[in-house]
Amino acid sequence: MNIVCLDMEGVLVPEIWIAFAEASGIPELKRTTRDEPDYNKLMNWRLEILRQHGLGLKEIQAVIAKIDPLPGAKAFLDELRSVTQVIILSDTFEEFAKPLMEKLGWPTIFCNSLEVADSGEITDFKMRCEQSKLTTVKALQSIGYETIASGDSYNDLGMIQASKAGFLFKSTAQIKADHPELPAYEEFGDLLAAIKAAL
Repeated sequence: MNIVCLDMEGVLVPEIWIAFAEASGIPELKRTTRDEPDYNKLMNWRLEILRQHGLGLKEIQAVIAKIDPLPGAKAFLDELRSVTQVIILSDTFEEFAKPLMEKLGWPTIFCNSLEVADSGEITDFKMRCEQSKLTTVKALQSIGYETIASGDSYNDLGMIQASKAGFLFKSTAQIKADHPELPAYEEFGDLLAAIKAAL
């Protein structure tokens, strides 16, 4: 029994915070998990910047509504789901992910949630569990699944390394240099072939 675990941002859709940084004109918000391995530190830093600029959930959701999946992502996901089970494991939030899941044909996603004040200010974030991607992969393995994982960032390395097969996809030069043992791909066709070979 195989199950494929995929990261979302940078793999299937553009990075939400980079899109929002560009739309809002706040370049500091371009920092992502490709740059900062500590997700709690990154999110607290983001929330402080949003507070300073008086921006909240509504403004971010307006940008997300205009984001489309990466070219070829939906076809890749559709074909992959026709041959095996797939779960998207993301450190994003339910409040961000829903419109993107609709554009991808409603795949299953495990992610986190935001705490939002009546004013729309994002006051906090609630992580589903510690090291959510690695923890989820281990939980799936504990109930009889063999996992295959792919992602692009530091926070994907745990699930990739813990899986029977794992691949970097559209990752950074630094992460690829740090982990030469991990096959790295740039095109959906190549990733699909690698996953199929591992099934």
